[in-house]
Amino acid sequence: MTDQNKKRGFFGKILDLPNDDPKKTIIVAFLLCLVCSVLVSASAVMFKPLQKANKATDIRKNILAVTGLLNEEADVNKLFEQFEIKLVDLSTGDYSDIDPASFDRRKAAGDPNQSIALSGEQDIANISRRANLAKIYLLKVDGEISQVVLPIHGYGLWSTLYGFVSLEADFNTIGGLQFYSHAETPGLGGEVDNPKWRKQWQGKKAFNDSGELKIEVIRGHVSFQTTDAEHKIDGLSGATLTSRGVSNLVNFWLGDNGFGPYLKKMSAEAEK
Repeated sequence: MTDQNKKRGFFGKILDLPNDDPKKTIIVAFLLCLVCSVLVSASAVMFKPLQKANKATDIRKNILAVTGLLNEEADVNKLFEQFEIKLVDLSTGDYSDIDPASFDRRKAAGDPNQSIALSGEQDIANISRRANLAKIYLLKVDGEISQVVLPIHGYGLWSTLYGFVSLEADFNTIGGLQFYSHAETPGLGGEVDNPKWRKQWQGKKAFNDSGELKIEVIRGHVSFQTTDAEHKIDGLSGATLTSRGVSNLVNFWLGDNGFGPYLKKMSAEAEK
């Protein structure tokens, strides 16, 4: 072996091998995978803050949309300054002193110390566990609550739907419903995103005069002749299970195991 070949070292020896040599193929493939892995990992780390910021912006857009404030030409963050973010203790309906910015609902729901297991009778939304706390968004006008936005989630046909429902200052009249994440069938269960269907929720009453939770997605269509029409929404054609899932998850989160204690407390204060 010449001195020049010695200086070329290990990689020189690999390059000198024939292209069809198995050793060369394996080593080149390994090095290629290693370089690609490093590049992908570096990109993930570099872009993580941007991804986090984009996710936060998307959530804010959905909150603005469900309250009717979304304006594509306006600054989302500026519009969002109208909201006050609070954490609610779902068992008591009281506000928590914990900083809402530090709260992660999905992590909390998976932590036995920060959540409760739901019985089959309680778990109509099919979520298994419910976090002890929940983040809410208060839209204020001249210092007074105009709407409250509540995060909701539950199982449809193929997926867990994540979204928001807004209630007006009486804590009963629905201002809007908006889902931002789900995997329901396009054209069927995916019609939960249809603006015409979502518009039906506006102005509906969640509770009757006796304080009973009555909001419901029915099979078929709601007409003026439908009994308790103010509490009912058209079912999604061809998507019975998704319709039932949406009805169940809304009832869960507005009910006693969800935001019910908070809504009753705030409704009583609003009537004073």
